[in-house]
Amino acid sequence: MNRTTRRQFLEQSMFATAAAMAVQSSFASEARADDDGLSPKIGPNDTLRIAVIGAGGRGQSHIDGFAGKPGTQVTHICDCDESAGQRSCEATEEKQGGKKPVWVKDVRRLLDDPSIDAVSIATPNHWHALGAIWAVQAGKDVYVEKPVSHNVLEGRRLVQVARKHNRIVQTGTQSRSNPGMREAMEFIHGGGLGEVKIARGLCYKRRDSIGPKGNYEVPSAVDYDLWSGPAPILPVTRKKFHYDWHWQWAYGNGDLGNQGIHQMDLCRWALNENRLCERTFSLGGRFGYEDAGETANTQIAVHDYGTRQLVFEVRGLPTDPFKAASVGIIVEGTQGYLVMTSYDSGTAFDLEGKAIKQFKGGGDGYHYRNFQEAVRKRDHKVLHADVEQGHLSSALCHLANISLRLGSPVDAADVEAKLADVRGPEDLKATWNRTAEHLKANRVEGYQVQVGPRLDFNPVSETFVNNAKADAMLTREYRKGYEIPAESAV
Repeated sequence: MNRTTRRQFLEQSMFATAAAMAVQSSFASEARADDDGLSPKIGPNDTLRIAVIGAGGRGQSHIDGFAGKPGTQVTHICDCDESAGQRSCEATEEKQGGKKPVWVKDVRRLLDDPSIDAVSIATPNHWHALGAIWAVQAGKDVYVEKPVSHNVLEGRRLVQVARKHNRIVQTGTQSRSNPGMREAMEFIHGGGLGEVKIARGLCYKRRDSIGPKGNYEVPSAVDYDLWSGPAPILPVTRKKFHYDWHWQWAYGNGDLGNQGIHQMDLCRWALNENRLCERTFSLGGRFGYEDAGETANTQIAVHDYGTRQLVFEVRGLPTDPFKAASVGIIVEGTQGYLVMTSYDSGTAFDLEGKAIKQFKGGGDGYHYRNFQEAVRKRDHKVLHADVEQGHLSSALCHLANISLRLGSPVDAADVEAKLADVRGPEDLKATWNRTAEHLKANRVEGYQVQVGPRLDFNPVSETFVNNAKADAMLTREYRKGYEIPAESAV
């Protein structure tokens, strides 16, 4: 006769109770879904405890995406700017009915807290990959803003870490969750435009001068050592400390990696390419003013996939739309073209310019809820913007900037002749001529353009072909204590 010991009895009772609670929670989950149709089915005991890292403008959007929403609670806010962090904690308390988050200055201390289920990262670009890698290694799921990386290598490393530790990592390219955009992509991939040859991304977004280069004080509430993180400790040469780091190479990636990453991602999605390109090329410059900014405010980039191309245009000076789009994409096929003029809306046309189908519908809530669903199901394939998709699109921005930064100044009148080596179906001369007319309309005269080399690239190894100088720009020199781990150490 088998005898049950007291310990076995207690263990069996514990397991039975846990199973009963799980079934009860499952029934409760199946019984409800929010009226907006966005929320995953959430049981009453399934609250996800989320820490938001970065309390700036985009960080507030992350807080709004999770605070006071069914199934989530913002329990911590991390920012090395104490004023911003404390201010956000107070505002979030109101959104959560009196549940005030804890402010933490140092992300390393934050990640030590086992009560946190996931982190949502809205720091400056140079912190995105490292913060996400550390969070994954600490057992957290991650929602990380675009671009997911400051350079190509750290983006791939983040993908490797996420896969090894089986964590859910969502990229903040929210268009991928918008019903209107998803329907548009299904239309393209289903042959609605015929064979697609070119996907063109546009970032025609007004950017004023950020002011003269100088020596400015770090705000007193900011821990500058922590803010710099993996970047070198440099003098502050921009007047506006927050946000304007986007236009300095040590921290940002220009508008190609700021606004443009959204449209770069959509273009690659439209081409249905789940790899990096075979060749890359870029030209551009910072025109119309001299300031503390270093990145281009006017840029053309071409990513060659063989028979198809991804073409990107950045304009920071006042400009007219192109085919009704300013910040959007234009997908050109053999049977028509599609223009998406926002994150979720657009129209498909036939070759005569007659509208044949419209697309509309979306909002950031879809993307935050998609993250929740993937976290609960423990399946990164549920994500609409998995980290690998984020890495590929971010890397395309970085590759174009590498070509640009390796370029040489060329008189505007001589640029057209330099484009003969950039092969493919795109009429790049026409694209340049439109850009030149745009600069002329803004009274930019007597200027030189930084024309980069056409760089051959291996999309399998994610390295350049026989180009050590370009390969060196696939990563950066990291400050001690903030290094990206080697692949063998993830």
